[in-house]
Amino acid sequence: MNVIDLSHRSAIVTGGGSGIGLATAKRLLASGARVEIWGRDEGKLTRALGELASLGEAGARAVDVSDPEAVATAASAAITRWGAIDILVNNAGVTPEIRPMAEVSLEAWRETFAVNLDAVFYCCRHFAPEMAKRGWGRIVNVSSIAAKEGNPFQCAYSASKAGVIAFTKSLAKEMALTGVTVNAVTPTIFDTPLLRWAMAENPRAMQIALDKIPMRRMGDPDEAAAMIAWIASDQCSFTTGFTFDLSGGRATY
Repeated sequence: MNVIDLSHRSAIVTGGGSGIGLATAKRLLASGARVEIWGRDEGKLTRALGELASLGEAGARAVDVSDPEAVATAASAAITRWGAIDILVNNAGVTPEIRPMAEVSLEAWRETFAVNLDAVFYCCRHFAPEMAKRGWGRIVNVSSIAAKEGNPFQCAYSASKAGVIAFTKSLAKEMALTGVTVNAVTPTIFDTPLLRWAMAENPRAMQIALDKIPMRRMGDPDEAAAMIAWIASDQCSFTTGFTFDLSGGRATY
């Protein structure tokens, strides 16, 4: 493991109860940061916190990031607890339905955008200005390779994650002179609970996506966490508004 120094930094990781979010929380803690994970499932958060407790100063907060008032309350509490939040990893994501576009329910469409895109805006709205005032901050938004290529049977997921990339580019330009960088990562299929659910929900769609990966394997959450930790460090200081590839060679741009 390469050494990344995040000592004296405080981080929020949304969707931190499992998968890439939990792996990222572990990597940030191992690098010296204090970490608070957010999620909707209190049981999952409790189990995750049990894995994190021995690694450093960690906390967990039940937050529905698709609810702007809940985000505002949680953000205020986190800032009060640690004085400042230096790193924000917007990782929470859902894909409630995997089916042809004409069969997608309005409820699933709205939930997908609320969690995958609206929540990124809500969290950045509270933390980015505070980072700018202090002259340092790192925002990492977890998008998806689906944002670039458009996965079949995942129109809502693909569109919402594409919005994350555009949002990242826009905010990065706004923050370019503040000492705050804003970048995105685009994972392909990773071995996470969400992926295992998706495989059971629509094996055909997931196999299509898996077959497109030149490396012919899924990603490991620790691989994503390593990249995110570096992006969140002082070492990544002259890159902002960029989308980092995590696709095993699938990405073409």
